Amino acid sequence: EMVEHASEKKSTSEKFITRFARIYTPVVCLAAVAVAVLPPLAGLMDWSRSVYSALCFLAISCPCALVISVPLSFFAGIGRASREGILVKGGNYLETLANAEIVAFDKTGTLTQGRFTVSDCIPAGGIEKERLLRLAALAESRSTHPIAQSILTAAGVVEEEAVTDARETAGRGVAVTAAEGRIMAGKQKYLAENGVDVPDVATGSATAVYVALDGVYQGAVLLRDAPKPDAAKAISALKALGVRQTVMLSGDSQQVAEEIGRELGLDTAIGQLLPEDKLHELERLRGQLTGKGKILYAGDGINDTPVLAAADIGIAMGGLGADAAIETADVVIMGDEPQMVASGIRIARRTSRIASENIAFSIAVKILVMVLSVFGLVELWAAVFADVGVCMLCILNTLRINRRAGQ
Repeated sequence: EMVEHASEKKSTSEKFITRFARIYTPVVCLAAVAVAVLPPLAGLMDWSRSVYSALCFLAISCPCALVISVPLSFFAGIGRASREGILVKGGNYLETLANAEIVAFDKTGTLTQGRFTVSDCIPAGGIEKERLLRLAALAESRSTHPIAQSILTAAGVVEEEAVTDARETAGRGVAVTAAEGRIMAGKQKYLAENGVDVPDVATGSATAVYVALDGVYQGAVLLRDAPKPDAAKAISALKALGVRQTVMLSGDSQQVAEEIGRELGLDTAIGQLLPEDKLHELERLRGQLTGKGKILYAGDGINDTPVLAAADIGIAMGGLGADAAIETADVVIMGDEPQMVASGIRIARRTSRIASENIAFSIAVKILVMVLSVFGLVELWAAVFADVGVCMLCILNTLRINRRAGQ
């Protein structure tokens, strides 16, 4: 359905051709009248030859090749991308995708698998690890975040009915009321803002969820999330395509973000970002664009939707991604492989290049044959070739979009 509706959203090239044809058609009709009338009146050509030349001129000037082949190029590009598992919601997005200069990623679920595992529990003095993990699971029992689900898996069965008054602060943490008391779990800053004295804990490169009960610090649960198998290849492929900068914007600690960034070969990794902070970083990156360069953002969570909407092109991971992210994004990758971002850019660039070839070739041939027809040097077969023949050649050129790279 997305692919079908995509044809309604025209690219800049398609809009230009539509406007061009609207002006071009009446102009060439008037020019054909001039070709038929002026040479005989000036004594340069007899009426029979001038009218024949004018008819040839009209046949040549028909803008079929432009009007058909350019929209067809973008529709073929959208179809090619969909067969790769990349849904592009319009030709305008495909054209923008071709100009990618900076590509920014979310971390969890986009570059990493989004399947956290509890690696350790660091309880405060006098607290057992099992009790700390249960408190964390109670706090996270109403949350759908991947971290919450991982803690619940590690803790075993936790009755969701055992908690009430659950409140989640996006990107910060959660608080619930249970039989044990008021439990809070989340980032160190979140607990500190709620009056909890949180000591510094050596978490290394793990993601830490800090837990408090009735305003008293209970300990930290450490989790790890492995990069996706193709994440490093995705970054290499983007650099091979000439993408100037690859960036990761993460809500995790700066230490975790930097370690993942080094492992994957990212140019920049920025951590400790709330959704609104990601927006600010995106605008900062936008200021580094040059010429026609565009900024892309790939994410999967509901917290990514503001950034997906603000980027020149928002790319959502369709498998693990939240419905809101998929709805907001301009491009949806159905298989969740970050390497598909590079594939999408490659298809978009190929589509734009072929559309430009069609425009240049059809205009060049038409101008040449039209000039020859004015002087009576062209027969009708050449006029037919300049119209139908060029149109067919442009269509055949468009079919190259369906070939895999390297064929």
